[in-house]
Amino acid sequence: MDEMQPNKELIPRKLKDAVNEKLFRDKAVIIYGPRQVGKTTLVESILQELRLKTFYLNGDDADVRESLLQPNVTKLEGMIGNTKLFFIDEAQRIPEIGIVIKIIVDRIKDVQVIATGSSSFLLSHSMKEPLTGRAFEFELFPLTFVELVEHTSLLEEKRNLERRLIYGSYPEVVSSPGEEKDLLELLSGSYLYRDLSVLETVSRTDLLEKITKALALQIGSEVSTIEIGQLVGADRLTVEKYINLLEKAFIVFKLPALNRNVRNEIKKGKKIYFYDNGIRNAVIKNFSSTNNRNDVGALWENYCISERRKYLIYKKSAAQSYFWRTTQQQEIDYIEETGKDISAVEFKFNPLSKVVFSKTFLGSYNVTQTKVISPDNIEEFIF
Repeated sequence: MDEMQPNKELIPRKLKDAVNEKLFRDKAVIIYGPRQVGKTTLVESILQELRLKTFYLNGDDADVRESLLQPNVTKLEGMIGNTKLFFIDEAQRIPEIGIVIKIIVDRIKDVQVIATGSSSFLLSHSMKEPLTGRAFEFELFPLTFVELVEHTSLLEEKRNLERRLIYGSYPEVVSSPGEEKDLLELLSGSYLYRDLSVLETVSRTDLLEKITKALALQIGSEVSTIEIGQLVGADRLTVEKYINLLEKAFIVFKLPALNRNVRNEIKKGKKIYFYDNGIRNAVIKNFSSTNNRNDVGALWENYCISERRKYLIYKKSAAQSYFWRTTQQQEIDYIEETGKDISAVEFKFNPLSKVVFSKTFLGSYNVTQTKVISPDNIEEFIF
């Protein structure tokens, strides 16, 4: 079908080695992630290094979707021919993609399937059952602090931290100085809700946008779905449903409250963060510098926690992440639990800010370390 475009990768991705390790092990490789995050570029760079004949399909093309209706072994063998790699881009657009990949993995030997998809829930809905035990799954996110440091240097990336807080780390945004605002407005407009808007469960795109904006204005604060519902004119269940969809579309993620030992701990609280600061700022249409805004603390917290989340996912870490708060307003920004070890972290954009960790928390949990993370020592938290 289509020919792949030349490799446009500018910054090496940490996920590349992990994907390479799983190739030609009798399973498909599936890469999920938001649109425009570099999934296609990553796969193309892998394929170019392998130098094997590749059959490429793009699920955005109507004729591709039609050609894969009612798939069977004979049809797929005829399409693939003597190629060793079968790359399906935007796979979530193909109705029977799970069956297609299952047939190739089970019946057409020595062919490696690599598929990318922009929304995990769309792919999972059509693939989960057919591909049980037949696929290695990966998630790709906007560029990480580590990837950017390895591309330039720690000093250079620290100098760029303010840009990251305002414009985020989408590959094209990072590589296009001066065009960040236009690119982010395009991303947050044309692409952000594209996959969500085709779902029957999303009956009001305008409501989805209002909920996203409400979340963007509450980063760093505990989220009440009842309050958001009152703000946007929707019931609590609708708000929760739309938040879950935003999470599955890699726009936001939840940080739950830790509650085990202290009587007055918040029991079911949650905070919600954006995977990318630039998308968050585009949603609220605020690209002002850190000197001219009152949400710098929230921006810094969102950046640090999203970077840590990407780091842990890429490492396939079993660590569990939380925040902690009591009804008396005692709070810890971020808690990470690995086995019996618990770390408590506070985020301060101003390195001179004084921090006192809650004695209640330290006395109630087996805390192995406490950290205050500022731009001066960010590498201690996300390396």
